[in-house]
Amino acid sequence: MYRVSDVLTLAFVIAGLTLATAVSAENSSEKLFGQIAKKARELAAQPYQAPQEKLPDALTRLSYDQYRDIRFRPERTLWNGQALFSIQLFHLGFLYHDPVTINVVENGQIKTLSFDSKLFDYGKNTALAQHLRHVPGYAGFRIHYPLNTPDYKDEVITFLGASYFRMLGQGQNYGISARGLAIDTGLPSGEEFPRFREFWLVKPESTATTLILYALLDSRSATGAYRMELIPGKNTALEIQSRLFARTTVEKLGVAPLTSMFLHGENRVSFADDYRPEVHDSDGLLMYTAAGEWIWRPLSNPHRLHITELMDKDPRGFGLAQRDRNFNHYLDLETHFEAHPSLWVTPRSGDWGKGAVQLVEIPTGEEINDNIVAFWVPDIPFKAGEQRNYNYRLETFTSAPATEALARVKRTRIGWGAVPGAPQKPARSERQFIVDFGGGELPSLTAAQPVQAVLTQSSGEILHSTVQQLPSRQGWRVAFKLSPDGEQPVDMRLYLTLHGQRLSETWNYVWYPDAIQ
Repeated sequence: MYRVSDVLTLAFVIAGLTLATAVSAENSSEKLFGQIAKKARELAAQPYQAPQEKLPDALTRLSYDQYRDIRFRPERTLWNGQALFSIQLFHLGFLYHDPVTINVVENGQIKTLSFDSKLFDYGKNTALAQHLRHVPGYAGFRIHYPLNTPDYKDEVITFLGASYFRMLGQGQNYGISARGLAIDTGLPSGEEFPRFREFWLVKPESTATTLILYALLDSRSATGAYRMELIPGKNTALEIQSRLFARTTVEKLGVAPLTSMFLHGENRVSFADDYRPEVHDSDGLLMYTAAGEWIWRPLSNPHRLHITELMDKDPRGFGLAQRDRNFNHYLDLETHFEAHPSLWVTPRSGDWGKGAVQLVEIPTGEEINDNIVAFWVPDIPFKAGEQRNYNYRLETFTSAPATEALARVKRTRIGWGAVPGAPQKPARSERQFIVDFGGGELPSLTAAQPVQAVLTQSSGEILHSTVQQLPSRQGWRVAFKLSPDGEQPVDMRLYLTLHGQRLSETWNYVWYPDAIQ
Protein backbone atom coordinates (compact mmCIF):
# COMPACT_ATOMS: atom_id res chain seq x y z
CA MET A 1 0.00 0.00 0.00
CA TYR A 2 1.20 3.55 -0.70
CA ARG A 3 -0.02 6.90 0.54
CA VAL A 4 -0.96 10.02 -1.39
CA SER A 5 1.44 11.87 0.90
CA ASP A 6 4.22 10.09 -1.00
CA VAL A 7 3.13 11.97 -4.12
CA LEU A 8 3.32 15.30 -2.32
CA THR A 9 6.73 14.71 -0.80
CA LEU A 10 8.59 14.61 -4.07
CA ALA A 11 8.13 18.16 -5.30
CA PHE A 12 11.21 19.93 -4.00
CA VAL A 13 14.87 18.99 -4.55
CA ILE A 14 18.16 20.63 -5.46
CA ALA A 15 20.30 18.77 -7.92
CA GLY A 16 23.98 18.95 -8.63
CA LEU A 17 25.91 20.47 -5.71
CA THR A 18 27.32 17.57 -3.70
CA LEU A 19 28.98 17.99 -0.32
CA ALA A 20 30.93 14.74 -0.58
CA THR A 21 33.64 16.49 -2.56
CA ALA A 22 33.71 19.44 -0.15
CA VAL A 23 34.41 17.42 3.01
CA SER A 24 37.99 16.60 3.88
CA ALA A 25 38.58 12.88 4.21
CA GLU A 26 40.75 13.53 7.26
CA ASN A 27 37.86 14.91 9.26
CA SER A 28 36.13 12.72 11.79
CA SER A 29 32.45 11.91 11.38
CA GLU A 30 31.64 14.31 14.25
CA LYS A 31 33.34 17.22 12.47
CA LEU A 32 31.31 16.33 9.42
CA PHE A 33 28.19 17.76 11.07
CA GLY A 34 29.78 21.19 11.26
CA GLN A 35 30.68 21.10 7.59
CA ILE A 36 27.18 20.01 6.58
CA ALA A 37 25.76 22.86 8.66
CA LYS A 38 28.14 25.25 6.90
CA LYS A 39 26.94 24.00 3.53
CA ALA A 40 23.30 24.38 4.62
CA ARG A 41 24.01 27.97 5.68
CA GLU A 42 25.65 28.72 2.34
CA LEU A 43 22.74 27.20 0.43
CA ALA A 44 20.26 29.32 2.40
CA ALA A 45 22.09 32.44 1.23
CA GLN A 46 21.58 31.43 -2.41
CA PRO A 47 18.39 31.35 -4.51
CA TYR A 48 16.63 28.01 -4.49
CA GLN A 49 17.38 25.80 -7.49
CA ALA A 50 14.83 23.27 -8.64
CA PRO A 51 16.00 19.73 -9.50
CA GLN A 52 17.76 19.36 -12.83
CA GLU A 53 17.89 15.59 -13.32
CA LYS A 54 15.19 14.05 -15.49
CA LEU A 55 14.15 10.48 -14.87
CA PRO A 56 13.39 8.31 -17.93
CA ASP A 57 9.65 8.20 -18.69
CA ALA A 58 9.74 4.42 -18.47
CA LEU A 59 10.42 4.77 -14.74
CA THR A 60 8.02 7.61 -13.99
CA ARG A 61 5.19 5.66 -15.64
CA LEU A 62 5.67 2.56 -13.47
CA SER A 63 2.56 1.42 -11.62
CA TYR A 64 2.60 0.59 -7.93
CA ASP A 65 2.82 -3.15 -8.64
CA GLN A 66 5.53 -2.69 -11.29
CA TYR A 67 7.62 -0.59 -8.92
CA ARG A 68 7.25 -3.17 -6.16
CA ASP A 69 8.61 -5.77 -8.58
CA ILE A 70 11.98 -3.98 -8.50
CA ARG A 71 13.75 -5.52 -5.52
CA PHE A 72 17.14 -4.94 -4.00
CA ARG A 73 19.29 -8.06 -4.16
CA PRO A 74 19.93 -9.18 -0.55
CA GLU A 75 23.38 -10.53 -1.41
CA ARG A 76 24.43 -6.99 -2.45
CA THR A 77 23.47 -5.47 0.90
CA LEU A 78 25.93 -2.82 2.08
CA TRP A 79 28.05 -3.89 5.10
CA ASN A 80 26.69 -7.42 4.78
CA GLY A 81 28.51 -9.59 7.35
CA GLN A 82 30.66 -6.65 8.49
CA ALA A 83 28.37 -5.05 11.08
CA LEU A 84 25.07 -5.57 12.90
CA PHE A 85 23.62 -2.85 10.68
CA SER A 86 23.21 -3.19 6.92
CA ILE A 87 21.89 -0.93 4.15
CA GLN A 88 19.62 -1.58 1.17
CA LEU A 89 18.74 1.02 -1.47
CA PHE A 90 15.49 2.07 -3.14
CA HIS A 91 15.23 2.42 -6.92
CA LEU A 92 13.93 5.58 -8.54
CA GLY A 93 10.56 5.35 -10.30
CA PHE A 94 6.79 5.33 -9.72
CA LEU A 95 6.24 8.29 -7.31
CA TYR A 96 9.93 8.74 -6.57
CA HIS A 97 11.45 10.93 -9.30
CA ASP A 98 14.18 12.87 -7.50
CA PRO A 99 17.57 11.27 -6.76
CA VAL A 100 19.11 11.37 -3.30
CA THR A 101 22.90 11.46 -2.96
CA ILE A 102 24.02 8.73 -0.56
CA ASN A 103 27.54 8.76 0.88
CA VAL A 104 29.28 6.20 3.07
CA VAL A 105 31.83 7.35 5.66
CA GLU A 106 34.45 4.73 6.58
CA ASN A 107 37.81 5.30 8.26
CA GLY A 108 37.59 9.03 7.58
CA GLN A 109 36.97 8.45 3.86
CA ILE A 110 33.78 9.51 2.09
CA LYS A 111 32.50 7.50 -0.85
CA THR A 112 29.46 8.46 -2.91
CA LEU A 113 27.34 5.52 -4.03
CA SER A 114 26.89 5.69 -7.80
CA PHE A 115 23.87 4.04 -9.37
CA ASP A 116 24.39 0.36 -10.18
CA SER A 117 21.56 -1.59 -11.82
CA LYS A 118 23.24 -4.86 -10.79
CA LEU A 119 22.07 -4.20 -7.23
CA PHE A 120 18.45 -4.81 -8.26
CA ASP A 121 16.24 -7.63 -9.49
CA TYR A 122 13.79 -6.06 -11.95
CA GLY A 123 11.34 -8.97 -12.02
CA LYS A 124 8.95 -8.66 -14.95
CA ASN A 125 10.17 -5.15 -15.81
CA THR A 126 12.44 -6.46 -18.59
CA ALA A 127 11.71 -3.45 -20.84
CA LEU A 128 13.54 -1.17 -18.40
CA ALA A 129 16.97 -2.53 -19.35
CA GLN A 130 17.51 -0.04 -22.18
CA HIS A 131 16.74 2.93 -19.88
CA LEU A 132 18.90 2.09 -16.87
CA ARG A 133 22.04 3.89 -18.04
CA HIS A 134 20.12 7.17 -17.64
CA VAL A 135 19.14 6.63 -13.98
CA PRO A 136 20.73 9.48 -11.97
CA GLY A 137 20.85 7.82 -8.53
CA TYR A 138 18.73 6.27 -5.80
CA ALA A 139 15.40 7.21 -4.26
CA GLY A 140 16.34 6.43 -0.65
CA PHE A 141 17.46 3.63 1.62
CA ARG A 142 16.50 1.40 4.51
CA ILE A 143 18.56 0.24 7.46
CA HIS A 144 18.40 -3.33 8.72
CA TYR A 145 19.29 -4.63 12.19
CA PRO A 146 18.63 -7.83 14.23
CA LEU A 147 15.70 -6.13 15.95
CA ASN A 148 13.45 -9.06 16.87
CA THR A 149 15.75 -12.09 16.66
CA PRO A 150 19.56 -12.41 16.66
CA ASP A 151 19.69 -14.33 13.38
CA TYR A 152 17.58 -12.06 11.15
CA LYS A 153 18.05 -8.41 10.24
CA ASP A 154 14.69 -6.63 10.18
CA GLU A 155 14.03 -3.25 8.65
CA VAL A 156 14.33 -0.75 11.47
CA ILE A 157 14.12 2.59 9.62
CA THR A 158 13.37 3.72 6.06
CA PHE A 159 14.11 7.07 4.39
CA LEU A 160 12.06 7.51 1.21
CA GLY A 161 10.45 10.66 -0.22
CA ALA A 162 11.12 14.30 0.76
CA SER A 163 12.16 14.29 4.44
CA TYR A 164 9.89 11.38 5.39
CA PHE A 165 11.09 8.40 7.36
CA ARG A 166 9.50 5.51 9.22
CA MET A 167 10.93 3.56 12.14
CA LEU A 168 10.02 0.42 14.05
CA GLY A 169 10.41 -0.97 17.53
CA GLN A 170 10.29 -4.65 18.37
CA GLY A 171 7.21 -6.48 17.10
CA GLN A 172 5.85 -3.49 15.19
CA ASN A 173 4.68 -2.95 11.60
CA TYR A 174 5.04 0.24 9.57
CA GLY A 175 2.32 2.86 10.06
CA ILE A 176 3.05 6.39 11.26
CA SER A 177 5.77 8.49 9.59
CA ALA A 178 8.06 11.25 10.80
CA ARG A 179 9.61 14.10 8.82
CA GLY A 180 12.66 16.26 9.08
CA LEU A 181 10.66 19.49 8.77
CA ALA A 182 7.22 20.81 7.81
CA ILE A 183 6.58 24.23 6.29
CA ASP A 184 3.20 26.01 6.00
CA THR A 185 1.11 22.89 6.63
CA GLY A 186 -2.60 23.68 6.42
CA LEU A 187 -2.15 27.24 5.14
CA PRO A 188 -4.18 28.49 2.14
CA SER A 189 -0.90 29.26 0.33
CA GLY A 190 -0.14 25.54 0.22
CA GLU A 191 2.32 23.30 2.02
CA GLU A 192 6.00 23.17 1.16
CA PHE A 193 7.79 19.83 1.43
CA PRO A 194 11.50 20.11 2.28
CA ARG A 195 13.55 17.08 1.33
CA PHE A 196 16.70 15.36 2.44
CA ARG A 197 18.82 15.78 -0.69
CA GLU A 198 21.98 14.10 0.63
CA PHE A 199 22.90 11.57 3.32
CA TRP A 200 26.12 10.41 4.97
CA LEU A 201 26.02 6.96 6.58
CA VAL A 202 28.84 6.30 9.04
CA LYS A 203 29.91 2.67 8.98
CA PRO A 204 29.72 1.33 12.56
CA GLU A 205 32.10 -1.05 14.29
CA SER A 206 31.27 -4.72 13.79
CA THR A 207 29.52 -5.07 17.18
CA ALA A 208 28.14 -1.52 17.52
CA THR A 209 24.45 -1.30 18.47
CA THR A 210 23.97 2.31 17.35
CA LEU A 211 24.44 3.96 13.97
CA ILE A 212 25.13 7.60 13.12
CA LEU A 213 23.94 9.28 9.94
CA TYR A 214 23.81 12.85 8.68
CA ALA A 215 21.51 14.60 6.25
CA LEU A 216 21.34 17.85 4.29
CA LEU A 217 17.82 19.26 3.92
CA ASP A 218 16.74 21.78 1.31
CA SER A 219 13.59 23.55 0.10
CA ARG A 220 12.44 26.86 -1.33
CA SER A 221 12.23 28.50 2.11
CA ALA A 222 14.79 26.77 4.33
CA THR A 223 17.79 24.48 4.56
CA GLY A 224 19.03 22.29 7.38
CA ALA A 225 21.75 20.00 8.68
CA TYR A 226 20.82 16.92 10.69
CA ARG A 227 22.79 14.52 12.85
CA MET A 228 20.87 11.37 13.77
CA GLU A 229 21.88 8.52 16.04
CA LEU A 230 19.79 5.38 15.55
CA ILE A 231 19.30 3.21 18.66
CA PRO A 232 17.25 0.09 17.83
CA GLY A 233 15.42 -1.78 20.57
CA LYS A 234 12.05 -2.51 22.13
CA ASN A 235 11.40 1.20 21.70
CA THR A 236 13.66 2.25 18.84
CA ALA A 237 15.01 5.78 19.27
CA LEU A 238 16.53 8.42 17.03
CA GLU A 239 18.53 11.18 18.72
CA ILE A 240 18.26 14.17 16.39
CA GLN A 241 20.26 17.38 16.25
CA SER A 242 19.06 19.88 13.66
CA ARG A 243 20.44 23.22 12.49
CA LEU A 244 17.93 25.15 10.39
CA PHE A 245 18.56 28.17 8.16
CA ALA A 246 15.79 30.33 6.68
CA ARG A 247 16.22 31.21 2.99
CA THR A 248 13.00 33.25 3.08
CA THR A 249 10.70 34.07 5.99
CA VAL A 250 8.68 30.99 7.00
CA GLU A 251 5.25 31.88 8.33
CA LYS A 252 4.60 28.48 9.89
CA LEU A 253 7.53 26.27 10.87
CA GLY A 254 6.63 22.70 11.83
CA VAL A 255 9.33 21.16 14.06
CA ALA A 256 9.55 17.38 14.64
CA PRO A 257 6.53 16.69 12.42
CA LEU A 258 4.61 13.42 12.64
CA THR A 259 2.27 12.20 9.90
CA SER A 260 -0.40 9.54 10.32
CA MET A 261 -3.79 8.29 9.15
CA PHE A 262 -7.20 8.19 10.82
CA LEU A 263 -10.14 6.98 8.73
CA HIS A 264 -12.62 5.99 11.41
CA GLY A 265 -12.55 4.84 15.02
CA GLU A 266 -14.58 4.31 18.17
CA ASN A 267 -15.60 7.99 18.35
CA ARG A 268 -17.17 8.18 14.88
CA VAL A 269 -20.58 9.81 14.57
CA SER A 270 -21.56 8.52 11.13
CA PHE A 271 -21.89 5.10 9.51
CA ALA A 272 -18.71 3.61 8.03
CA ASP A 273 -19.40 1.08 5.27
CA ASP A 274 -16.46 -1.09 6.32
CA TYR A 275 -16.27 -4.53 7.96
CA ARG A 276 -13.43 -3.22 10.12
CA PRO A 277 -14.65 -1.45 13.27
CA GLU A 278 -11.63 0.89 13.30
CA VAL A 279 -9.12 1.95 10.64
CA HIS A 280 -6.26 4.15 11.79
CA ASP A 281 -2.48 4.30 12.26
CA SER A 282 -2.91 6.52 15.33
CA ASP A 283 -5.92 7.25 17.52
CA GLY A 284 -4.81 10.22 19.61
CA LEU A 285 -2.44 13.12 20.21
CA LEU A 286 -0.60 12.94 23.54
CA MET A 287 1.22 15.87 25.13
CA TYR A 288 3.28 16.28 28.31
CA THR A 289 3.37 19.97 29.19
CA ALA A 290 6.09 21.94 30.93
CA ALA A 291 3.76 22.16 33.95
CA GLY A 292 3.59 18.36 34.16
CA GLU A 293 0.10 17.83 32.72
CA TRP A 294 -0.59 14.86 30.44
CA ILE A 295 -3.18 15.69 27.76
CA TRP A 296 -4.91 13.17 25.47
CA ARG A 297 -6.83 14.41 22.44
CA PRO A 298 -8.60 11.68 20.40
CA LEU A 299 -8.26 11.99 16.63
CA SER A 300 -11.10 12.34 14.14
CA ASN A 301 -11.72 12.33 10.41
CA PRO A 302 -13.57 15.62 9.93
CA HIS A 303 -15.70 16.59 6.95
CA ARG A 304 -13.68 19.82 6.67
CA LEU A 305 -10.15 20.83 7.64
CA HIS A 306 -9.59 21.18 11.40
CA ILE A 307 -6.51 22.82 12.91
CA THR A 308 -6.23 22.96 16.70
CA GLU A 309 -3.34 23.60 19.04
CA LEU A 310 -2.13 23.09 22.60
CA MET A 311 -0.01 26.05 23.68
CA ASP A 312 3.02 25.72 25.95
CA LYS A 313 6.57 26.87 26.60
CA ASP A 314 9.39 24.32 26.40
CA PRO A 315 7.11 21.24 26.36
CA ARG A 316 8.35 18.01 27.89
CA GLY A 317 7.06 15.89 25.04
CA PHE A 318 4.35 15.12 22.49
CA GLY A 319 3.43 12.38 20.08
CA LEU A 320 0.84 10.53 18.06
CA ALA A 321 -0.19 7.27 19.70
CA GLN A 322 -1.83 4.07 18.53
CA ARG A 323 -3.23 3.39 22.00
CA ASP A 324 -5.74 0.69 21.08
CA ARG A 325 -3.81 -2.62 20.80
CA ASN A 326 -6.76 -5.02 20.52
CA PHE A 327 -6.93 -6.92 17.20
CA ASN A 328 -10.68 -7.40 17.63
CA HIS A 329 -11.14 -3.65 17.38
CA TYR A 330 -9.64 -3.67 13.86
CA LEU A 331 -10.15 -7.18 12.40
CA ASP A 332 -7.61 -6.48 9.64
CA LEU A 333 -5.46 -9.53 8.93
CA GLU A 334 -3.37 -7.73 6.29
CA THR A 335 -2.52 -4.39 7.86
CA HIS A 336 -2.60 -5.30 11.57
CA PHE A 337 -3.25 -1.79 12.83
CA GLU A 338 -2.89 -3.05 16.41
CA ALA A 339 0.86 -3.53 15.77
CA HIS A 340 1.56 -0.08 14.35
CA PRO A 341 4.02 2.06 16.32
CA SER A 342 3.37 5.22 18.26
CA LEU A 343 5.97 8.01 18.10
CA TRP A 344 7.07 10.28 20.94
CA VAL A 345 9.10 13.49 20.70
CA THR A 346 11.20 14.55 23.71
CA PRO A 347 12.77 18.01 23.27
CA ARG A 348 16.41 18.03 24.39
CA SER A 349 17.72 21.54 23.83
CA GLY A 350 17.59 24.40 21.38
CA ASP A 351 15.12 27.10 20.43
CA TRP A 352 11.84 25.49 21.55
CA GLY A 353 10.59 28.35 23.75
CA LYS A 354 6.97 29.50 23.40
CA GLY A 355 4.70 27.90 20.85
CA ALA A 356 2.14 25.16 20.45
CA VAL A 357 1.73 21.55 19.50
CA GLN A 358 -0.51 21.86 16.48
CA LEU A 359 -2.81 19.11 15.24
CA VAL A 360 -4.00 19.15 11.63
CA GLU A 361 -6.90 16.84 10.76
CA ILE A 362 -7.71 16.59 7.04
CA PRO A 363 -10.86 14.99 5.60
CA THR A 364 -10.28 11.71 3.79
CA GLY A 365 -12.42 8.97 2.34
CA GLU A 366 -9.61 6.42 1.92
CA GLU A 367 -6.93 4.97 4.15
CA ILE A 368 -4.22 5.53 1.51
CA ASN A 369 -4.27 9.21 2.49
CA ASP A 370 -2.19 10.40 5.41
CA ASN A 371 -4.60 12.94 6.89
CA ILE A 372 -3.18 13.57 10.37
CA VAL A 373 -0.21 15.85 11.07
CA ALA A 374 1.20 16.98 14.42
CA PHE A 375 4.24 19.18 15.10
CA TRP A 376 5.63 21.97 17.24
CA VAL A 377 5.00 25.49 15.91
CA PRO A 378 7.10 28.30 17.45
CA ASP A 379 5.30 31.53 18.29
CA ILE A 380 7.77 33.65 16.33
CA PRO A 381 8.06 33.33 12.52
CA PHE A 382 11.33 31.95 11.15
CA LYS A 383 12.79 35.04 9.49
CA ALA A 384 15.00 35.08 6.39
CA GLY A 385 18.67 34.79 7.32
CA GLU A 386 17.90 33.38 10.77
CA GLN A 387 19.33 30.15 12.24
CA ARG A 388 17.54 27.93 14.74
CA ASN A 389 18.60 24.73 16.48
CA TYR A 390 16.20 22.00 17.57
CA ASN A 391 17.51 18.88 19.30
CA TYR A 392 15.15 16.11 20.30
CA ARG A 393 14.70 12.38 20.80
CA LEU A 394 12.19 10.54 18.63
CA GLU A 395 11.13 7.17 20.04
CA THR A 396 8.65 4.43 19.22
CA PHE A 397 6.31 3.12 21.90
CA THR A 398 3.13 1.07 22.13
CA SER A 399 0.15 2.38 24.14
CA ALA A 400 1.87 4.97 26.34
CA PRO A 401 5.34 6.37 27.06
CA ALA A 402 7.02 4.74 30.04
CA THR A 403 7.01 8.04 31.94
CA GLU A 404 3.20 8.35 32.03
CA ALA A 405 2.00 6.83 35.34
CA LEU A 406 -1.49 8.33 35.68
CA ALA A 407 -4.71 6.63 34.60
CA ARG A 408 -5.26 6.98 30.86
CA VAL A 409 -8.25 7.35 28.57
CA LYS A 410 -9.24 3.90 27.28
CA ARG A 411 -12.06 4.89 24.95
CA THR A 412 -14.24 7.78 23.80
CA ARG A 413 -17.76 7.05 22.57
CA ILE A 414 -20.23 9.56 21.18
CA GLY A 415 -23.94 9.27 20.37
CA TRP A 416 -27.16 11.22 20.11
CA GLY A 417 -28.29 12.58 23.48
CA ALA A 418 -31.91 11.46 23.09
CA VAL A 419 -33.53 9.30 25.80
CA PRO A 420 -35.22 6.18 24.36
CA GLY A 421 -39.00 6.49 24.61
CA ALA A 422 -38.99 10.14 25.63
CA PRO A 423 -41.66 12.17 23.77
CA GLN A 424 -39.43 15.22 23.37
CA LYS A 425 -36.25 14.62 21.38
CA PRO A 426 -33.31 17.04 21.56
CA ALA A 427 -31.51 18.43 18.53
CA ARG A 428 -29.20 15.99 16.78
CA SER A 429 -26.26 18.16 17.80
CA GLU A 430 -26.88 17.30 21.49
CA ARG A 431 -24.41 14.56 22.23
CA GLN A 432 -23.96 11.80 24.79
CA PHE A 433 -20.27 11.33 25.64
CA ILE A 434 -18.81 8.23 27.28
CA VAL A 435 -15.17 8.53 28.42
CA ASP A 436 -13.58 5.49 30.10
CA PHE A 437 -10.35 5.71 32.10
CA GLY A 438 -8.10 2.82 33.11
CA GLY A 439 -4.73 2.07 34.68
CA GLY A 440 -2.79 4.11 37.20
CA GLU A 441 -4.32 3.82 40.68
CA LEU A 442 -7.84 3.05 39.41
CA PRO A 443 -7.66 -0.77 39.76
CA SER A 444 -6.98 -0.39 43.50
CA LEU A 445 -10.08 1.72 44.16
CA THR A 446 -13.51 0.52 45.23
CA ALA A 447 -16.85 1.74 43.90
CA ALA A 448 -17.55 3.38 47.25
CA GLN A 449 -14.67 5.80 46.97
CA PRO A 450 -15.62 9.36 45.96
CA VAL A 451 -13.93 9.61 42.58
CA GLN A 452 -14.90 12.88 40.94
CA ALA A 453 -14.79 14.23 37.40
CA VAL A 454 -13.44 17.71 36.76
CA LEU A 455 -15.16 18.71 33.52
CA THR A 456 -15.06 22.10 31.80
CA GLN A 457 -16.17 23.36 28.41
CA SER A 458 -15.58 26.52 26.38
CA SER A 459 -19.22 27.00 25.39
CA GLY A 460 -22.59 25.25 25.49
CA GLU A 461 -23.97 23.38 28.50
CA ILE A 462 -23.00 20.11 30.21
CA LEU A 463 -25.97 18.00 31.30
CA HIS A 464 -26.37 14.90 33.49
CA SER A 465 -22.71 14.18 34.34
CA THR A 466 -22.06 10.89 36.18
CA VAL A 467 -18.99 8.97 37.40
CA GLN A 468 -19.14 5.17 37.80
CA GLN A 469 -16.74 2.29 38.26
CA LEU A 470 -16.59 -0.21 35.41
CA PRO A 471 -17.17 -3.93 36.11
CA SER A 472 -14.29 -5.97 37.57
CA ARG A 473 -12.44 -2.76 38.43
CA GLN A 474 -11.49 -2.25 34.78
CA GLY A 475 -11.60 1.49 35.29
CA TRP A 476 -14.00 4.37 35.73
CA ARG A 477 -16.52 5.91 33.35
CA VAL A 478 -17.57 9.51 33.01
CA ALA A 479 -20.85 9.98 31.13
CA PHE A 480 -22.33 13.35 30.26
CA LYS A 481 -24.47 15.12 27.71
CA LEU A 482 -23.41 18.21 25.84
CA SER A 483 -25.83 20.81 24.50
CA PRO A 484 -23.77 23.05 22.19
CA ASP A 485 -24.40 26.74 21.57
CA GLY A 486 -25.54 26.69 17.96
CA GLU A 487 -22.70 25.82 15.58
CA GLN A 488 -19.95 27.04 17.93
CA PRO A 489 -17.22 24.42 18.52
CA VAL A 490 -16.91 23.20 22.11
CA ASP A 491 -13.45 22.63 23.61
CA MET A 492 -13.81 20.23 26.56
CA ARG A 493 -11.38 19.13 29.27
CA LEU A 494 -11.94 16.26 31.71
CA TYR A 495 -9.90 14.45 34.35
CA LEU A 496 -10.49 12.35 37.49
CA THR A 497 -9.63 13.23 41.09
CA LEU A 498 -9.89 11.59 44.50
CA HIS A 499 -9.87 13.82 47.60
CA GLY A 500 -8.49 16.62 45.45
CA GLN A 501 -5.61 14.55 44.06
CA ARG A 502 -5.40 14.02 40.31
CA LEU A 503 -5.87 10.40 39.22
CA SER A 504 -5.78 10.67 35.43
CA GLU A 505 -4.46 12.43 32.39
CA THR A 506 -6.63 15.16 30.88
CA TRP A 507 -9.09 14.15 28.18
CA ASN A 508 -9.33 17.04 25.72
CA TYR A 509 -11.89 16.98 22.92
CA VAL A 510 -13.18 19.59 20.51
CA TRP A 511 -16.76 18.89 19.42
CA TYR A 512 -17.95 20.49 16.19
CA PRO A 513 -21.77 20.55 16.05
CA ASP A 514 -21.70 20.58 12.24
CA ALA A 515 -20.13 17.09 12.36
CA ILE A 516 -23.69 15.76 12.32
CA GLN A 517 -24.71 15.78 8.67
